[in-house]
Amino acid sequence: MQQINASFVISSEKLSGCPESILPEFPLLGRSNVGKSSFINALANNKKLAKTSNTPGKTRLINFFNFDNEFMIADLPGYGYAKVSKEAQAKWQKYLEEYLLNRKQIKSTIQFIDARHEIQKNDYQMREWVNAYNLPIFTVVTKIDYISRGKISKVISDIKKEFGGEVLPFSAVDGFYREKTIEYLLNLCQ
Repeated sequence: MQQINASFVISSEKLSGCPESILPEFPLLGRSNVGKSSFINALANNKKLAKTSNTPGKTRLINFFNFDNEFMIADLPGYGYAKVSKEAQAKWQKYLEEYLLNRKQIKSTIQFIDARHEIQKNDYQMREWVNAYNLPIFTVVTKIDYISRGKISKVISDIKKEFGGEVLPFSAVDGFYREKTIEYLLNLCQ
């Protein structure tokens, strides 16, 4: 298994607090509890790097992780279940839009879809928003270890049909597709 050194850099509420960096950056977009933090931990081969929780909506800031000084991953608050006020949600949305539209280091956004469920309404809304601004994006399908091996290709092709572009399967439990995902990210950095 390829070793990649990863470290937590900083948390920021908004663009002005983001780290100064020239590294290519990959913001993670997805519903709460879709497996973004587990994805970071699996890529880093470090279960304690990003905090994971069974409680949706725990990520409330943009959390930056440096991967071997090759690229940065920005874990964004999940959309969907967060139990916060409408004012707090509006503030998050404003800050996240500002970050996504103005952060020059962003190489591609990554949208996460849970393999166990149909694509949700808020997943479609997020994809429409990203496409409206012509932001680069690809999809990671998480939790594929929960579905049978025989169904993986159907899930991938269904998502590809809906969203187009690159669709990568991923399992944080058994590391399935970890190496290929790292390779894909490094290729995008060039």
